[in-house]
Amino acid sequence: MGGSQSREGLDLTDSDYESDADETQNEDQQERYHDAPEPSPSQTLDHLDAKLKALKLKYPSQNPNLRNAVKLYLHVGGNSPKAKWVVADKLTSYKFVKASNIDADDCVSHGDVEGDWLLRVGSKIRARVSTDMQLKMFGDQRRVDFVHNGVWALKFFMDEDYRRFVTEFQSCLFENVYGLKASEENKVKVYGNDFMGWARPEMADDAMWEDADDGAWRSPAKKSVKGGQDLLEEFEEAATGGGIQSVALGALDNSFLVSDSGVQVVKNFSHGIHGKGVYVKFDSGSPSAGQSTPKKALLMRGETNMLLMSPLKDGKPRSTGLNQLDIETGKIVTEWKFEKDGADITMRDITNDTKGSQLDPSESTFLGLDDNRLCQWDMREKQGRVRNIASANSPVLNWTQGHNFSRGTNFQCFATTGDGSIVVGSLDGKIRLYSKTSMRQAKTAFPGLGSPITHVDVTYDGKWILGTTDTYMILICTLFTDKDGKTKTGFSGRMGNKIPAPRLLKLTPVDSHMAGADNKLHGGQFSWVTENGKQERHLVATVGKFSVIWDFRQVKNSAHDCYRNQQGLKSCYCYKIVLKDESIVDSRFMHENFAVSDSPEAPLVVATPMKVTSFSMPGRR
Repeated sequence: MGGSQSREGLDLTDSDYESDADETQNEDQQERYHDAPEPSPSQTLDHLDAKLKALKLKYPSQNPNLRNAVKLYLHVGGNSPKAKWVVADKLTSYKFVKASNIDADDCVSHGDVEGDWLLRVGSKIRARVSTDMQLKMFGDQRRVDFVHNGVWALKFFMDEDYRRFVTEFQSCLFENVYGLKASEENKVKVYGNDFMGWARPEMADDAMWEDADDGAWRSPAKKSVKGGQDLLEEFEEAATGGGIQSVALGALDNSFLVSDSGVQVVKNFSHGIHGKGVYVKFDSGSPSAGQSTPKKALLMRGETNMLLMSPLKDGKPRSTGLNQLDIETGKIVTEWKFEKDGADITMRDITNDTKGSQLDPSESTFLGLDDNRLCQWDMREKQGRVRNIASANSPVLNWTQGHNFSRGTNFQCFATTGDGSIVVGSLDGKIRLYSKTSMRQAKTAFPGLGSPITHVDVTYDGKWILGTTDTYMILICTLFTDKDGKTKTGFSGRMGNKIPAPRLLKLTPVDSHMAGADNKLHGGQFSWVTENGKQERHLVATVGKFSVIWDFRQVKNSAHDCYRNQQGLKSCYCYKIVLKDESIVDSRFMHENFAVSDSPEAPLVVATPMKVTSFSMPGRR
């Protein structure tokens, strides 16, 4: 994103960006004292004392007497070429304080929650310790950057000062998230003995993480398509009708844009999707009339049918049924109801049985998810006959298998592997793995890091899971070695206690701030393969007007530059940004079928409410 990114990680020396401020200060002092009368001896001493204090501020010793002393910088200029860091305070101090220890009226005015830990830096910063701060560590510079009504940097004078701050911050974050002090006993309560590597990553077994060559992605500098960099080739066109709500990419001839008023069919090419194809307009007289715009579109039966699911009218993210669209005729052929044991039930999400089952022309089943429910639905009669849709009266989907869990699972999202294993993300941040043979009990349950999982994806082979939260993504390796020495995934058995620590994918504080405080990461996904032996190459997520792309091999590389001088879970900040003019609805890679010989990846499709854009990934140089 231009200048802001190129300067974001630079070393902040004591002389950086001070000259302009110092010259202005000197000019102000000269103007102030130009016509002043000759001072008395006492005034001279006071003036000299003030000068000495000013010199001490300008050239602080390496061991200032001020407790928790730091130098405070502010990032200005946004993403313009003139973006830079300026000194906000040459010598100040920080302190972690509890909101309950501050005046109650003061807490209310700042929206603080009583008992939460806050970070205070001088009189300029008062921030709740949370992942929203997007804290980024620069151990080699004794520096941390973070977001709080702007982007700030703290520069520490001694290595031990830096390490103490990071340790305190992580302890306060743990307590704010879990409501428990960050003791070893409480970490065992939260993570369990099997997952203590998540609490102490330096002790975790990372042997399963594959080493990979960084290749063309080695540079930490991010590039923007709009910035004129020759990284992605763009093809853009306006969507018919506008108001795009979701994208259903096909692996065959067509893909589909679901908008406010209908479904637009577009052609798939090796350089992306485009072309004004058939536009299926929702019939105002159909059974779906009066419902809100579909938020979920699922291709089925060799991509000749589409299931459309809308939330309820009251805005809750659940539905009592869905519509089946016959793409070839352009008509909604039936409205299905979710029902079990004669009672209506709701679903918050649906997905295909496997990662490639939308290509199966005989597919008649799909999976459903609700807060405390995981199941499979069948559009055929129990006897195995396909329903006669034309004569069916409010047809009811057949519940073939599933489980109603006790309250508290709070499922939010799910995805399937190539063989039909299921991964489910929850409100408490937990990620559960279910085998293809049973939905009753998870084979593996990964602990949450405190943030709700809003979207989840899994590789075709089930070895890697990507969970999306509002402020970061978590990449989990599911591989483990069983007692017989065989390598398996967590979908097939209990992983034991040698579980690799996850890795986090984050935006830099500058990019996070530029994306906007109200814009959250969403829809993190792997690139799309449907064949054993092939590996996904990239990961993509959306935040505000940004589509953010990480190189999968680079994230897995334990020797990657991002992971040096970090404490805690390894976090990767190396990515590419596609910048659009309006908020992005969805970002997805096309099927591997559309990757050409001179490109490492199939095109990326980025949809905004009014436009759809395709980007061809360049070949490695």
